[in-house]
Amino acid sequence: MVSFDLEISELQRQVERRIEGQLQQIDRITDHNQWKVIHCFQQRKVSDFHFAGSTGYAYNDRGREVLDEVYADVFGAEAALVRPHFASGTHTISTALFGVLRPGDELLYITGKPYDTLHKVIGEPGDGTGSLRDFGIGYRETALTDEGGVDWAAVEKSITSATKVIGIQRSRGYDWRSSFCVAEIADMVTRVKELKEDVIVFVDNCYGEFTEEREPTEVGVDLMAGSLIKNPGGGIAETGGYICGKEQYVQLAAYRLTAPGIGGEVGAMLGTTRGIYQGLYMAPTIVGQAIKGSTFAAAMFAESGFVTKPAWNEARTDLIQAVKFSSAEHLIAFVQGIQRAAAVDSHVVPEPWDMPGYEHPVIMAAGTFIQGGSLELSADAPIREPYIGYMQGGLTYSHVKYGVLMALQTMKDRKLL
Repeated sequence: MVSFDLEISELQRQVERRIEGQLQQIDRITDHNQWKVIHCFQQRKVSDFHFAGSTGYAYNDRGREVLDEVYADVFGAEAALVRPHFASGTHTISTALFGVLRPGDELLYITGKPYDTLHKVIGEPGDGTGSLRDFGIGYRETALTDEGGVDWAAVEKSITSATKVIGIQRSRGYDWRSSFCVAEIADMVTRVKELKEDVIVFVDNCYGEFTEEREPTEVGVDLMAGSLIKNPGGGIAETGGYICGKEQYVQLAAYRLTAPGIGGEVGAMLGTTRGIYQGLYMAPTIVGQAIKGSTFAAAMFAESGFVTKPAWNEARTDLIQAVKFSSAEHLIAFVQGIQRAAAVDSHVVPEPWDMPGYEHPVIMAAGTFIQGGSLELSADAPIREPYIGYMQGGLTYSHVKYGVLMALQTMKDRKLL
């Protein structure tokens, strides 16, 4: 067993007493969401025969069809497309956007520059990669205000007759800003619809599922996407993504995933169905464990002299805990400490590298059972100023605590504390 410095251990005891009330509030949200998911399973009469795998074209795969219905019910949407064929969150988001946008249309992101991996999806005109711009789809974005809110004056000026989709990124990504809660997204929907009634509001919901009692599609969002190796997969789904929202837009996304005229009517599940169902069932409780861990991390790092966002006593709307460090050495020690606490690959020492899809060297701690599974405890950061580390996930609160303590101990051993 690892023994931590006495000062770190005492700080742990103090912090756990301080955050007790916050953890109780997280438990209340967990109960609400867990009961909601169970109710949706019951309403759709989920049975063990729905877990059977399918092969070939997989026509009439009733398990797949009911899975879509359960997801739609859970997220308060008209329809859903839940498939293991989505390779990542970026792939899922790309499918949704390509599904509804056509040459001459324009995509406008109103929450600033989107997550790094989407930059290549947006692309440049004539870049030859098959990006949105390569297909003649326009793109613009409006920067957030200094306070981190939507710049509505800029949005009003930016919306044109070509604006087909308004993009909203719920989570902070690699930005030092607050993530957007569902109430704020509801206000965004109302205001953009007042500016252009027929615009499609799209939300990148990655990291946000089950952190609040409502989801964006329950407050008027037209189309939404996320990854199954994040929150809704519950740490069990081995791959995949989901798209949900208005039926007509989900259908267009399904045509993009397979082929026009075929859509979601085919697609062999190949033995993944049980894991996707069970992951959804587990998701609210596992997300609750991760949010508790993020709250603990925020308090521990703040007490150790670092700036955290969100603070430990702020409401949570996603998994991500950002910590601002004073040097690259602090940042690297933080990520390497998280890796040391992993059950898988704890002996591996992460180093910054030029990861595909990212614009700066990135260091990642990912000792996970599912590669890239960020509902599991992980941490990553671009090596650029300001030196901000992003921690997310944790299948158990106890493991997150261990990771945070190990990160602080690693810094202390390197005389960085």
